[in-house]
Amino acid sequence: MKVRSADGVSVAYRAVGSGKPTIVFIHGFCCDQSYWDAQVPHFARHYKVVTIDLAGHGESGLDRKTWTGRAFGDDVVAVVKELNFDRVVLVGHSMGGSVIAQAARQMPECVMGLVGVDTYRDVEQTRDRRQTEQFLSALQANFVDTMRRFVKDRFTPGSDPVLVERVAAGMSSASPEVGSGIVRDMFLESLPLASVFEEVKAPIRCIASDRNTVNIEAARRYASSFHVVYMSDVGHFVMMEDPDTFNRLLDGIVEEFVSYQAEAT
Repeated sequence: MKVRSADGVSVAYRAVGSGKPTIVFIHGFCCDQSYWDAQVPHFARHYKVVTIDLAGHGESGLDRKTWTGRAFGDDVVAVVKELNFDRVVLVGHSMGGSVIAQAARQMPECVMGLVGVDTYRDVEQTRDRRQTEQFLSALQANFVDTMRRFVKDRFTPGSDPVLVERVAAGMSSASPEVGSGIVRDMFLESLPLASVFEEVKAPIRCIASDRNTVNIEAARRYASSFHVVYMSDVGHFVMMEDPDTFNRLLDGIVEEFVSYQAEAT
């Protein structure tokens, strides 16, 4: 199914299962909704589950002028409003963590909670401009090889080589124009995520690899409800590398959000 985002770009999504709340899964940079394949059947047993291809990814349109976090947030809002959901949990991996925060600030009336997946490491930190510009130059010079190196650096030495190759092949086959545009428009020019956190009313959680410590104190300066749980022996793609553990942790977080909602009403 498809819907038009705020700028008219076509956004593809899939919806399965039934029940409340609805769990909306948002992928990361140069990925697509298939990266949640290990989550969809598990959560669709009890909840409505929606996966989205952000504009420029998967089956969605490519005709966007600037690839900003706000524009990607609009994609999520468009799907939620199209399906008329009133209770939503937003789950975003990597770049998707920023996207769901952008979406949540636009529709506080229906978002029960946010779950960042291996993201939100330091919401106050700005990206190193020099390093980001070097990455952008490398993408523009040789997108495929640069992306393959980028992907492999985000796994552990013990990661499943079949999964590593699947992700490397998938991300390196994304649109070079979109990938470069995201680095230029969203990563290079964006403000620290803290400015968005301040506007999010819903509780925020994070499921992260223990390879990198999340700055909890920084996040709580802008979202007092912030909490993180860590996964071991996984790299950046935690939901794909150890889906059983990830699904169990996310089950607990969703149940927590439901309890909060019940107490509030």
